[in-house]
Amino acid sequence: MRLSRWQEHVPFTLAATWLGVNMAVHHAHAALDGDVLTVTVANILAVTFAFMVNDVADAPDDARDPARGASNVVSCGELSARAAWFLAALVGALALVFYAMLPLPALLTGTATLALGWLYSWRAVRLKALPVLDVIAHALMLSALLVLTGYLAFDAAPGRVWAVIVMAGLISAYGQLYNQVRDADQDRAAGLRNTTWVLGIRGARALMFTCLGAAGLLLALTVIAGLWPLWLGPLAGLSLLPVLLWPRPTDMRGTAALDLSGRLQLGTMLAAAALMAVWLAVNALG
Repeated sequence: MRLSRWQEHVPFTLAATWLGVNMAVHHAHAALDGDVLTVTVANILAVTFAFMVNDVADAPDDARDPARGASNVVSCGELSARAAWFLAALVGALALVFYAMLPLPALLTGTATLALGWLYSWRAVRLKALPVLDVIAHALMLSALLVLTGYLAFDAAPGRVWAVIVMAGLISAYGQLYNQVRDADQDRAAGLRNTTWVLGIRGARALMFTCLGAAGLLLALTVIAGLWPLWLGPLAGLSLLPVLLWPRPTDMRGTAALDLSGRLQLGTMLAAAALMAVWLAVNALG
């Protein structure tokens, strides 16, 4: 369970997956069925696989930092690398089994998510150490492809929903740059030449908030275009109110937040997941 780091990714995986499903119902008038559970489990397993591979591949680097080494079960010696690789492979195989139960477009998209989860951290390729590609890979495998798979499980033509998928990817790009800025010293010590290494802290922070601003702009445009049911607006405001009034001191990973955006991460993701769950329930009933 510690290797899976489930608490760091399940909220946004649920929000992204159910966003795709709800958009398919809302725009393509798709009928909900058991594929909701199938695609949800498949996406959670796929993201868990990516996090597991990341921890095993990064174990030597994490061992250099006391805080990161203590949170990595391979670095601190609680689990052998061989056992961790076996567990990661098992979770990845299970994800592929669940993806295979879905329509072909969803299967192919889910397979791409698994492939990126592997290539992102695998030392022979390590997309996370390639500037620009690191941000793109993160935005795809931990957001955009999750939304797309949720959609493709019920409809094969996203159409205008592509704007929502891009919006989700931009939010993930913000998250990747935030993580890189937070971990800049440790990444530099490990020789990890990522986008933040190239841009510098100031440039990375500027790009980070540019991605977040672009996501906000796309959200506004998609609302104006009628891609969302109007009743979601007031409910979203109510769910975000306590998040804004009582921001947490820590970010999504549970470490001290760099700024206000970091303090809002977990609360916002939990609110988004709850909002998507309500929308899913309304779609199921109606």
